[in-house]
Amino acid sequence: MGAAGTPGQRYLEHLDRLSGGMEPRLFRVDSLRPGVKGVAAIVYDDVPAPGWLTAMTYGLSLARHPDWEYYRPELCISVASANDRWARAMAEVAEHFRGQSPFLPAETIDYGGPIVAESALSSFVVFESAVLAPEDCVGIDIGDDLPISIAGLYPIHDDERRFIDTHGLEAFWDRDFDPADVSRPSAVRG
Repeated sequence: MGAAGTPGQRYLEHLDRLSGGMEPRLFRVDSLRPGVKGVAAIVYDDVPAPGWLTAMTYGLSLARHPDWEYYRPELCISVASANDRWARAMAEVAEHFRGQSPFLPAETIDYGGPIVAESALSSFVVFESAVLAPEDCVGIDIGDDLPISIAGLYPIHDDERRFIDTHGLEAFWDRDFDPADVSRPSAVRG
């Protein structure tokens, strides 16, 4: 068994080690399920660069899903924007779909409209994190029955979501685009 503390405290300790002790901000999304705590967005400003926002969820892994045999996921978003709405939207998606979705790589999620007012991005795709080293994303022991694995959550255009659903993530990811640019044009148009 790992260090003392609750699973949530152990997860925050892991994030503290990764951030060098940087103090995060927290946003909470209330639970839609009786008896299960809500989802938090743990937000780091100016990471990995000034003007950026990087955030992780905690609470997605409190649910159960039959596909989660070896680990339970949490999510990470990293965008070239300081708008907190990106972190809140990630936590809302985690809360809304936890227990229903496995959040496996290449899974797409239709947000149902623009994620933030100043961006046309309206969907998400799950993939490996671009800002965390692979060894920092897997096998995170929080003293629970399964370790945590942190997956990347990337905002995308709706036509990109449909493209991924039809052609696969690899065909999309090989295109020339910056997944952190929230004002980018669609990578599948023209």
